[in-house]
Amino acid sequence: MIQNKKAIRFLYWLITGIFVFLFIYLLVNLFPLYGAFFSFILRLLSPFLVSLLIAYLLYPVIKKLHNYNIPRGLAILSIYILFLGGSAYLIYRVYPAVIHQLQDLNEQLPVLIDMYENLIYQLYEYTSFLPEAVHDKIDALITRVETGLENILDKLVGGVTRIFDAIIFLTVIPVLVFYFLKDYHKLKDYFKKFIPRKYRPQTGELVYAIDKSLGNYIRGQLLVSLFVSLATWIVFQFLNINYALLLAIIMGITNLIPYFGPIIGAVPVVAIALTTSWELVIFVSIAILVIQIIEGNLLSPYIVGKSINIHPIAIIFALLLGGDLFGVIGLIVAVPLLTIGKVVTEHILAMRRSID
Repeated sequence: MIQNKKAIRFLYWLITGIFVFLFIYLLVNLFPLYGAFFSFILRLLSPFLVSLLIAYLLYPVIKKLHNYNIPRGLAILSIYILFLGGSAYLIYRVYPAVIHQLQDLNEQLPVLIDMYENLIYQLYEYTSFLPEAVHDKIDALITRVETGLENILDKLVGGVTRIFDAIIFLTVIPVLVFYFLKDYHKLKDYFKKFIPRKYRPQTGELVYAIDKSLGNYIRGQLLVSLFVSLATWIVFQFLNINYALLLAIIMGITNLIPYFGPIIGAVPVVAIALTTSWELVIFVSIAILVIQIIEGNLLSPYIVGKSINIHPIAIIFALLLGGDLFGVIGLIVAVPLLTIGKVVTEHILAMRRSID
């Protein structure tokens, strides 16, 4: 009897795994068909999603202030003003500098490409003993990289300088954040109505588990990435690297990506440093390595901890899938979505065990 149960359970998980694999396969291959639709939906919902994320990150601070007998309305107003004021000042100081550096980098790109071509010719001389087919592959790779860089910079400059869209986006978000914080309990009670009464305790436990695991991870990652951006900006300013602020922001954003993030962020930094001297490349590489050692061995274990507790193989798979489907955005959201999936799966399995 026990062996039959084990066989049935193994067959169940085998069939489930096959269906999951087929679903992921179809998801990847059919992406061009539904990609445009989801892109439109994402653009439409992006202010709501960003506002919801900001409200989600700020709510624990408001809750803690309320626990110190500070009226809830005053706590919301104080945090709201501090957050908006700080964000507005940061945008006022950083945004023009980033735009200027992006435009300058876009203008200097032909010069940088010429410098890299000279380096490639030197590389050809050093690798002249290799077959011609290898050199053809290198040529094709360089062409793709150059075209990709030009497209990325054109999109960045064109996208960031669309002032009208940015103003609408930045105007709507503060209003949405305020209402999300103000009407948190009303929204919570409203969505509770859609859950059958008998499932509400289990749903509450599931939401609490997701919040505990995901909330700590997101807040911790944002703090760690802020440290990486500030530290790299200070070091790059000290080393007098071109586009220091832009590169520091890229390092901070890519640091949100586990494992691959620091490598992705270091590539443009090393490429820019290479246009100056090999000595600067060495100093920059050492600086990035030291910052990553501090981040990986001191800050992340203390701030983020083991809030997600997922095996690295699963994380790497999620990153590859997210990157293939949605690019950089997919890489950033892959682990949070995987965390939610893990918590939901554990909760469902626990419910099944309790029923059995």
